[in-house]
Amino acid sequence: MVRKLLKEKKREEIVKVASRLFSERGFYNTTIPDIAEAVGMSVGNFYNYFESKEDLAKYIMQYSSSILGEEIRKISQMDVSTKEKVFLIVRRFIEIAQERPELIDYFLRIFLSNREVFSEGCEGFLCVGEVVTELMLFLEEGARKGDFRQQDFFPAFVTIMGPLGGLVFLKGEGILPKNPIEYANEIGENIWRALKSDEKV
Repeated sequence: MVRKLLKEKKREEIVKVASRLFSERGFYNTTIPDIAEAVGMSVGNFYNYFESKEDLAKYIMQYSSSILGEEIRKISQMDVSTKEKVFLIVRRFIEIAQERPELIDYFLRIFLSNREVFSEGCEGFLCVGEVVTELMLFLEEGARKGDFRQQDFFPAFVTIMGPLGGLVFLKGEGILPKNPIEYANEIGENIWRALKSDEKV
């Protein structure tokens, strides 16, 4: 059990370092020896955790999706209104982006720009399945309660993730005049107004 926990901790360290290096240098300009050296391990030991650089690249996306998906699941299960849940999801996403900026940078700079790396086993939503599933369940439940308008999943998904991704991108470019969390309520209100049913205020 202890050995398993230590291996998971080292795997998380590799993910953190690799996602930062990939984002800073680019996927193709970052080598496995670069990652191993930055983590403080041998190249041989690296292969005890990941079979290849491509394998690591896909795992980072699955890992990121798992973290965000779990947070959405927790919020969805809370005994609060759907509107409050929207605001909580927005705030938590921004907090995660600030706590783990390397994961968001990786998504924006590597996952979206090097689709060929993710062409096998990571197509479409496969590598981000957890967050997509949890948002789908959240949206379906909101519509079932009459809080959200009935609409196709994809426009609703973009309505939530578009503003959040845009905010994080602007932060990464050094454009935002304020801390991203200071925009949380306004963004939450915009998303709620875009998704809510006509009967809701």
